[in-house]
Amino acid sequence: MKFKLDASNIAKQKTDCVIIGIFENGDLTPSAHALNKISKGFLQNLIKNGEFQGKSGQTLLLYAVPHVRFQRVLLVGCGKNAPLTARDYRKLMHASINALSNTKVAHVATFLTELEVEKYEFPWKIKHAVEVIRAATYRFDRFKSKKEPSLHLKEIILYSPEDKATKVALKQGLAIADGVEYTKNLANLPSNICTPTFVATEAKTLVKEHPALSIKVLEEKDMRKLGMNALLAVAKGSAQNPKLVCIEYHGGPKKEAPIAFVGKGITFDTGGISLKPADSMIGMKYDMCGAATVLGVLKTAAELKLPLNIVGVLALAENMPSGTACKPEDIVVTMSGQTVEIMNTDAEGRLVLSDALTYVERFKPDTVIDIATLTGAVVVALGFHVSGMLSNHQPLAEDLLAAGQESHDRIWQLPLWDEYQDQIKSPFADMSNVGGRSAGTITAACFLSRFAKKFRWAHLDVAGTAAMMAGGNDRYATGRPVPLLIQYLIQRAEQKDA
Repeated sequence: MKFKLDASNIAKQKTDCVIIGIFENGDLTPSAHALNKISKGFLQNLIKNGEFQGKSGQTLLLYAVPHVRFQRVLLVGCGKNAPLTARDYRKLMHASINALSNTKVAHVATFLTELEVEKYEFPWKIKHAVEVIRAATYRFDRFKSKKEPSLHLKEIILYSPEDKATKVALKQGLAIADGVEYTKNLANLPSNICTPTFVATEAKTLVKEHPALSIKVLEEKDMRKLGMNALLAVAKGSAQNPKLVCIEYHGGPKKEAPIAFVGKGITFDTGGISLKPADSMIGMKYDMCGAATVLGVLKTAAELKLPLNIVGVLALAENMPSGTACKPEDIVVTMSGQTVEIMNTDAEGRLVLSDALTYVERFKPDTVIDIATLTGAVVVALGFHVSGMLSNHQPLAEDLLAAGQESHDRIWQLPLWDEYQDQIKSPFADMSNVGGRSAGTITAACFLSRFAKKFRWAHLDVAGTAAMMAGGNDRYATGRPVPLLIQYLIQRAEQKDA
């Protein structure tokens, strides 16, 4: 699907279909007003007769509008005649594409970009239009013998001035959409295919496609030499070999400290010996979304040629019960030398991340952000709308919060106070890997914080946002938080230029 910027008014467009906005009180957007004039009042008569109310998200596809050259005109209700919120703008864009999904329209010009959005100008509207349209047209039918109907949309013309800022926004939107789709495609794979070895192979393929990337894959023997006993403990019960994948993106000066992303990559999580109930295992193929996100971020950064150095570390393992699996009350010595009493084998994500966080120290990173589908507690606290974030460095936390607002891939900061550290005390080791039922997201971050003392660090718990896991047909990867993290990197690059 091609995207094109065009500032031509609606009368000059040559396309199969145009998308225009209509407000709830019958007010017309500028392009709707122009089309109404061309059609000699057809739109106003339609509204007057109650055929279209303009309610937010309402759509009506018109054929053969009088005196209009377009085969089709799609009306989109925009609600009250007032600046839209970011959410409402994205909602309208998504609704418009959905309305065309079962048609044979191939070429579309959308004028929804002329709508006023609170705080944002054309570049933001262009970038988000691209991201939303690509998300609305995403399909994953790789394993269906009867494929979903192919989409006819070939070209989307976005009404916009074609200046430097909008061209950059278009480029960013396309790259982010690529990264999100890559992350979704990897995360949606079943665990009998998407094993730690498979993900490592995918990472190697990604690196071959981008000269600025390089890769190193640590095998079990390598991790054993390094003392990664926490990560290895998680993998003990599985026939699948664990991997630690390290990818470097070289976009900045050679000696510039990198920004590091560490992703939890549990390709399937049964809970281990602390076995999950059967229903709770549905969706556990998505426990590697943190690792998939890191790969999506690296792909996008490479496409955008961001002037930064980035390190991505994927901690890959499968958590299974067997005669060789680690058991509750086992004690392991982590790569950092700290000891952990494993009180619950289903709290495995923090174990693999602990060794990965220690490993990333060797790169002397400027900043470290880990991404993990870590706790069910974050879903209880925040639902499926925002990711949880905890940090040992408030300026970093504020940068991520700002990136979340700009990208509409939002996060919410939770406290990381010393009082919570008491909950992970162990009578026999330096710490326990669980802290009880209360404040589960916070105590998990407290655990990770003990392995992040040497750098500025933030933890993103994306258990409620990286995938929707309501069961049945409501299971799918979202590609989050790729947009958030790319926006953060864009901000860092802009600060560097300034």
